[in-house]
Amino acid sequence: MPPTSSTRKPVVLVTSIAGRFGRLLARALHGSHEVLGLDLRGDHHMPKDVRVFPLDLRRKKAEDVFRRERIDAVVHLPAEGMPGESMQEHRSRTVLGTRKVLSYCHEYDIPKLVIVSTAALYGANPDNPQFLSEEAPLLAGRDSPLLRDLVEADMTTNSFFWQHPEVDTVLLRPVHMVGRLSNPASRYLRLSAVPTVMGFDPMVQVVSPEDVSRATLLALKPGIRGVFNIAGPSPAPLSRIIERCGRRALPLPEVALRAMLGLALGIGRKGIGAAELTYLKYVCMVDDSRARDVLGYRPLRTLDQTLIQLRA
Repeated sequence: MPPTSSTRKPVVLVTSIAGRFGRLLARALHGSHEVLGLDLRGDHHMPKDVRVFPLDLRRKKAEDVFRRERIDAVVHLPAEGMPGESMQEHRSRTVLGTRKVLSYCHEYDIPKLVIVSTAALYGANPDNPQFLSEEAPLLAGRDSPLLRDLVEADMTTNSFFWQHPEVDTVLLRPVHMVGRLSNPASRYLRLSAVPTVMGFDPMVQVVSPEDVSRATLLALKPGIRGVFNIAGPSPAPLSRIIERCGRRALPLPEVALRAMLGLALGIGRKGIGAAELTYLKYVCMVDDSRARDVLGYRPLRTLDQTLIQLRA
């Protein structure tokens, strides 16, 4: 994404920038870009030259940022779940927030949009092939309202991609991102005794936030558009991943696991349903050859390097 003049850095706006992945991405971007952020949580732990607007993406004042600033690219990140958030609020934040970003990019002639989704939207299923391509259906939302919202946001972006070819839209679907994050996968692997479904040990793919950050920077290159799976090091059985995190697996019957895991992750008994537990039973692995061929992406971190932040 070239600057518009010999002296001006390209301007990239990052949503949900105050989350841990957002801060990591801001640090990776700010040397070569002018970085703006939108996040109600403010600008804590940011490089000094990153400007953050403490605004709700869905509100009118956020649109004023898109109108006023000369934005060359937008990176839209999924906001981390909020404690005690209702299903209605989750849907509004996830689906409406994405629609607002798409609308602003079209309305204000922003040439590049990168949205970081998740490969979990393909769904874990006993009938899955070993590796799923970007054309595989997104089946994760059939039994989970939380995942259904994410699937809708992803599919809305896909429609925008075809309706507005003037915007170079990139949709990244990384596998389970783990590290110093507050997402469910990282919280799960930090448990001192990690509950698993008795009788199951699926192959799992994980990726470091640093590798996803690199993929995001590669996606900002001019002319890049499309959907890309982002994988990390070679997959491993869930039991080995738990062991490499320095934890002990605790196999449990599925009914007991559902209640225990919801409480352990701090999201209540109703927070973990049958749909979410399928990821501890069946494979949901992706083929990232398109990202390797088109983006030039390669994960740099080994499995142990990816999991090391979870060993503390």
